[in-house]
Amino acid sequence: MSAGGGISLPFTAIGAKSLSSPGPPHCAVLFPQSCLRPHSEASVDSPNMADIDNSKDQAEMDPADMEDVEEVEEEETGEDENSKARQLTVQMMQNPQILAALQERLDGLNGSPSGYMESLPKVVKRRVNALKNLQVKCAHIEAKFYEEVHELERKYAALYQPLFDKRSDIVRAAYEPTDEECEWKADEEEELTVSKQEEMKEKAKLEEEKKDEEKEDPKGIPEFWLTVFKNVDLLSDMLQEHDEPILTHLQDIKVKFSDPGQPMSFTLEFFFEPNEFFTNTVLTKTYKMRSEPDESDPFSFDGPEIMSCTGCTIDWTKGKNVTLKTIKKKQKHKGRGTVRTVTKTVPNDSFFNFFSPPEVPESGELDEDSKAILAADFEIGHFIRERIVPRAILYFTGEAIEDDDDDYDEEGEEATTR
Repeated sequence: MSAGGGISLPFTAIGAKSLSSPGPPHCAVLFPQSCLRPHSEASVDSPNMADIDNSKDQAEMDPADMEDVEEVEEEETGEDENSKARQLTVQMMQNPQILAALQERLDGLNGSPSGYMESLPKVVKRRVNALKNLQVKCAHIEAKFYEEVHELERKYAALYQPLFDKRSDIVRAAYEPTDEECEWKADEEEELTVSKQEEMKEKAKLEEEKKDEEKEDPKGIPEFWLTVFKNVDLLSDMLQEHDEPILTHLQDIKVKFSDPGQPMSFTLEFFFEPNEFFTNTVLTKTYKMRSEPDESDPFSFDGPEIMSCTGCTIDWTKGKNVTLKTIKKKQKHKGRGTVRTVTKTVPNDSFFNFFSPPEVPESGELDEDSKAILAADFEIGHFIRERIVPRAILYFTGEAIEDDDDDYDEEGEEATTR
């Protein structure tokens, strides 16, 4: 919660391609910390397999064996006892229950004064306070750094846009690329064998014959953006079956940054061709940000914060609003016992709920469900801005998905720094 009363989400500067990318800490894509991939935690209810095996071995020992063990243990001294203690420590640290209890204790100590600061002489404490004041000034300089980063994003967005516009023209069949523009030299790994090439030629020939029988060829790249959405887990989880026919009409997505001198923000613009579902030609989602330390807690500053987001009103055609559904409910009269059927309209799961996020009240107080929705919303908004729009064709082909998968290591394995 920010001091200004809005819901804020701290950012961390991370690599655009990999969450573990090396490089300067403040020079790349900004993502919400709460949206980063969570680390798995050991379940406190999971039994330790080593403990189970030890219990089984002890249960299978006969009394004579147990007596032998006890006699040996009585004779163990010195280095043997130290070795046994180390083994016992290792076994304890492998026990998830013990680890969970230890972590809980450490969490309780987090942020607690160690007593060291209180033990310092008064003159040293004065100097420590001077260093903290310097740190506050560093936070304000860092805030200015992020403001300049935003200006650079705006500058280069203007350079990218003509390329994105041409991409849109090709997708929606407003422009047919030349043979030279369509020529693509595959990597060695992608090159086909001679037999495979012959197979592809034969298949292409059959496809051409089939096309000749059809009245007209496909225009542009059909269902381009719908395919992109379906290829990305973060977005496909939002899609419902009734959303797909609408998204076939999505022609382009653009990112628009706030004007110079205006508060930091960006807007996602979804352009639709005329369709039977709503009359809007553009649906928008705006994210407002702030890049300045909180005066009450300046040390918490870690980059720009998203303060709020606003959607837009969708002008649905009658009977086509997929964000609502009609249900029938039976009601029984308490006195007469008669039953009647009541029709009720209730919210429905849909991607288009993305354009109606929870409103942040002036007090900044939100329930847990609304906070979770906003946290997910911020993650989706930034992913569309930083990944989907700049690299749409690679998500369409699936190549970018493979790159994203390479950013994560298998659970339980350590990340390697390249």
